[in-house]
Amino acid sequence: MVIDGDRGGMDSDHDRSSAGGGKDVWPQAVNRPAEARDTPGAIPPKPSAPVAAPVPLPDPSATGRGIAGLSFPYQVVAALALSLIGLLACTQVAMVFLHVAPSNTLSKQHGKTIDRWIYPEFEQNWKLFAPNPLQQNVAVHVRADVVGADGRRTTRWMNLTHEDGEQIRGNLFPSHVDQNELRRGWDFYVNSHDSENRPNGLRGDLSERYVRRIAMLRLSERDYGGTIERIQLRSATSSIAPPPWSDEKISTRPVYRVLPWWTVTPDDLPERDADRGRAAAHGVEESQ
Repeated sequence: MVIDGDRGGMDSDHDRSSAGGGKDVWPQAVNRPAEARDTPGAIPPKPSAPVAAPVPLPDPSATGRGIAGLSFPYQVVAALALSLIGLLACTQVAMVFLHVAPSNTLSKQHGKTIDRWIYPEFEQNWKLFAPNPLQQNVAVHVRADVVGADGRRTTRWMNLTHEDGEQIRGNLFPSHVDQNELRRGWDFYVNSHDSENRPNGLRGDLSERYVRRIAMLRLSERDYGGTIERIQLRSATSSIAPPPWSDEKISTRPVYRVLPWWTVTPDDLPERDADRGRAAAHGVEESQ
């Protein structure tokens, strides 16, 4: 019967194992890997090392998001800084617009505040909807009476405006002194004097002293071999030539406005020259 046959097979296997040493090798055979059971004499493979868990890569979408990628305190600081910059930019645009715009109720009411914001760093010398823009070149000249060992002599006219232009031309960052000191000083004088060079207001004397100091500051940079006792200024105004395609006829010959001679005083000299002048005058008084 089938049962007996199976039982007989098991008995025969048990007998063989007993004959080989009396030990039952059946459990070892059951626990062997399939390759070891199928291949006689094969060495069981060594257990493999544990596989490390994969390292998660950073999410690309989590970086490069500007302020959103910062921590909360830095986000607050960045937001405040951007708000301040935006407020200053809007204020600057509004002040410049009111400064160059035609006179209106707002600019009249807050004119002093606008001027304090604009001058002197953000000065604008143009107006919106200007009906008559400047079409002239104005140059300021100066000459001096010099007293030296060889007597008195008068220097040639020196073009102060041309010297300022040489400092500005080709300079990426020209100074406000080269751009505005002489030009604004001369405008100050012209607007506070009439055509006969007589002051027409309380600021006439102030504008005259300002122009004299500018001229002496420029002249003190040169050595004329003597002492400057008097100076004289003039302006040369010439119209800008029209473009070639225009039929307009304009004379470009300069028109001169000559000021009277001014006697130089210690107050007109730069600080170092003024100290020397006062010391010399004090020595003359003591000798007398």
